[in-house]
Amino acid sequence: MASIANCTTAISLAKIPRPFSSAWNPRQTILLPKRHRSTAVGVYASVSAVTPAPTTRPADDLVEEILSKVIQTDRGVLLARDEHQKVAEVANELQKFCVDEPVKCPLIFGEWDVQYCSNPTSPGGGYRSAFGRLVFKTKEMIQAVEAPDTIRNKVSFTLLGFVDGEVSLKGKLTALDEKWIQVVFESPELKVGGLEFKYGGESEVKLQITYIDEKIRLGKGSRGSLFVFQRRQ
Repeated sequence: MASIANCTTAISLAKIPRPFSSAWNPRQTILLPKRHRSTAVGVYASVSAVTPAPTTRPADDLVEEILSKVIQTDRGVLLARDEHQKVAEVANELQKFCVDEPVKCPLIFGEWDVQYCSNPTSPGGGYRSAFGRLVFKTKEMIQAVEAPDTIRNKVSFTLLGFVDGEVSLKGKLTALDEKWIQVVFESPELKVGGLEFKYGGESEVKLQITYIDEKIRLGKGSRGSLFVFQRRQ
């Protein structure tokens, strides 16, 4: 019986080809299950690469932000160049919310504080130059827009820190199109102490209204200067 078992085992082993012999084929001898590549990683990567679309901030938030950047800066004099750039960026965002024909908007009328100008010497002229600010310390800069077509600008100051004075201009407003206005001013009137007189001649400015609401008005001059007006309470 043992011999029969040994013979059977020998015959069984003989049927298995030896490695590296001509009959040995590893692909037939060892069968491995096929591996299926998972696509989950690829899908996940494609989803994570999607950048969400930028959201537009509400106009009220932008109004508060631009006011926080310009108030208490002496109308922009105290701001560094990069800070002026940040003000301009917020103004550009607000421009998207401007009404279609701002020159016809009744909100334009009223009294406005000049809170900022990207060119600090633009409003007030020589009174706001580097030397002028040493002699004439600005107290207020106000623009009043009166129906139907009158604008009054006033800069109040103290001369050498102890004599009160003001310079004012009266102008006529003309709408050039739905966004641009032109103002022709009469000769400036200067009041210092008990003195009062006019000097110089007429002047002319053009201004684009880029945003307006109940709180602020933004404007851009023909030379690119940005203005921020805040409605007086």
